[in-house]
Amino acid sequence: MDTSFQRSQKIIIVRSGITMDFSQIGKLILSAGVVLVIIGLLLLAFGKLSFLGKLPGDIVIQKKNFTFYFPIVTSLLLSLIVSLLLYFLKK
Repeated sequence: MDTSFQRSQKIIIVRSGITMDFSQIGKLILSAGVVLVIIGLLLLAFGKLSFLGKLPGDIVIQKKNFTFYFPIVTSLLLSLIVSLLLYFLKK
């Protein structure tokens, strides 16, 4: 039996020259799944916060059959929280 045609268990990404074996790809996919679960849980938790999206400074324009909603203060607050969280996680 000729064993010269054994399958390589490596994937080579040609453009960047990165070589990854299947265990690394599995860890990457698993990590991405964990991140998605955490994001989903955070979205569920934020859905229960009634003040989020209704802060002073959030713009709401309502007409007869049109509503324009721009949560600028909520966006700034969430940006600040995420920035601080990432700052402390990097330290």
